[in-house]
Amino acid sequence: MIDVYYWPTPNGKKITIMLEECALPYNIVPVNIQSGDQKKPEFLKINPNGRIPAIVDRKPKAGGEPVAVFESGAILEYLGDKSGKFWPADLRGRYAVSQWLMWQMGGLGPIAGQTSHFLNTAPEKIPYAVDRFVKETARLYGVLDAALSKSQYVAGTYSIADMAIYPWVVPYARQGQDIAKFPAIEAWLARVGERAAVKAGMDAGKELRKS
Repeated sequence: MIDVYYWPTPNGKKITIMLEECALPYNIVPVNIQSGDQKKPEFLKINPNGRIPAIVDRKPKAGGEPVAVFESGAILEYLGDKSGKFWPADLRGRYAVSQWLMWQMGGLGPIAGQTSHFLNTAPEKIPYAVDRFVKETARLYGVLDAALSKSQYVAGTYSIADMAIYPWVVPYARQGQDIAKFPAIEAWLARVGERAAVKAGMDAGKELRKS
């Protein structure tokens, strides 16, 4: 059993999608980021950075003591190694996936997150910040659209890279993006969104938002 320290955010949903895709049994441990649970000492023992998600694998592949992993990209890689799925073993395939995973972690996620913040939740509208982040998000969408115009999935075959990117693109409207300008992304969203495991992973813990 894998304990998933979770809140239904894009980074959290990456993990539940992967767990559903791999049919790995898991238990959601809610970490209410709205009330500051991520800063509590018991959670900081698992993730010293104080961010969700994190996991504790009670039965690691190699046996022995439980394994704790934080950072969503690292968790996806860990689950790929554990399951042998969606994280290629060959050199070329692995780095084709890894580069897009790093692109999401270092680019799309932080930029889209800031875009959504300045557009939707910032107490003061700052035109410079809104303009800067909306334009950079559009640039990143353009990069993704170009890749997806050549392949059904970002790294050729469906992988943890798609799982990492998908939850961040679903709320495109909150990021000030017109998805019709990115037809390859629009088709990819529909393609990935039809997967049963993606639907289940996106729905995981949705009731927590109401608590």
